[in-house]
Amino acid sequence: MLLTGLAPDPRRPDYRLVEVDRGRFASLPAESLAGLELILGGEISQAVFARLQELADLEGAHRAGLRALARRAHARYDLRRRLLQKQHPPGAVDGALARLATQGLLDDASFARDYAGAKAARGRGPARLVRDLLSQGVERRVAEDAVRTALADDGVDPDAVVRAVAEKRAQQLAGLPAPVRKRRLAAFLARRGFQGPEVRTIVEAL
Repeated sequence: MLLTGLAPDPRRPDYRLVEVDRGRFASLPAESLAGLELILGGEISQAVFARLQELADLEGAHRAGLRALARRAHARYDLRRRLLQKQHPPGAVDGALARLATQGLLDDASFARDYAGAKAARGRGPARLVRDLLSQGVERRVAEDAVRTALADDGVDPDAVVRAVAEKRAQQLAGLPAPVRKRRLAAFLARRGFQGPEVRTIVEAL
């Protein structure tokens, strides 16, 4: 294998377009190539080529992670799972996640707070919020802290929210017999993450 191209990437000045045997190989950070002693027109050893492949895999996983985060926020575990599903090598995925975290683009605590605040405003209770965050790989302590913080910072009163949600659902169930209505209302609120004696009191009252 010969190195047939090593030129600045017009779109990213700190990257180099690497060409092997006259075929486009990858655009890689110039600093990561510094220690490889690449010589234009020179032969590439198997060890150096393996390192270039590692760097290319890392870049591919990193760019895929950036695209995913541009669409919506992700918890670290969830993003890792998605990148692996797209057949990126595990080592490259872990390296990409570390880079994204260093860049401030991947932070489970920040993600959890934002998620909890947005979903709480749409009628999800604390238990459901914690459960949703756990399913996305957020640690329990981080999830619980995020839910408490989000509710406090946004001034969300869970009691007021559950009453509003319960009243709306009760109206939708108005045509059913009372026992059925009560059972379905309680189940609906439980799915939304509202539970405890105060919820049973609201169900009885409605």
